[in-house]
Amino acid sequence: MFKIANADLATTFRVSEQDGDGLAGQNACRFGLSEDWTGDLTNGLLKLGDRARSLHGLSSHECGLLTVMRCYDPADRAHILRLFEQAATQPSRFCYSTTIVSSTSHRQPVFCIGESSAFEGSGGGMVGLFIFPRFQLPTTVSVTPS
Repeated sequence: MFKIANADLATTFRVSEQDGDGLAGQNACRFGLSEDWTGDLTNGLLKLGDRARSLHGLSSHECGLLTVMRCYDPADRAHILRLFEQAATQPSRFCYSTTIVSSTSHRQPVFCIGESSAFEGSGGGMVGLFIFPRFQLPTTVSVTPS
């Protein structure tokens, strides 16, 4: 899944105190881990939290997009790069899902939702959320229709 949409900046992503009352707020940790990330379009760096950094196999919290993508399924990298390139040129919302392939051949699904904004002046930034479901895929995955 690779999606991008122009952002209506009047309705940016916001979290309200009531969001913790729904299914995701009460049970999200049962289904997976989530963590925020940010991106600075002036220097091209993404900043990941502890969990996202570790699950991506990175040693630093700050890194470039290509460094983050090295662990992704090679078939998805070009699509994800295009999403980020488009979001870096105009305010946009985007999402993607892919698989992190570790050096031990474990395959961890990851979902990413993000938004780019603040293009006034010489700036620009991104915010987003990684979601890591609490399961790993087998080293070879095949989908059989029912």
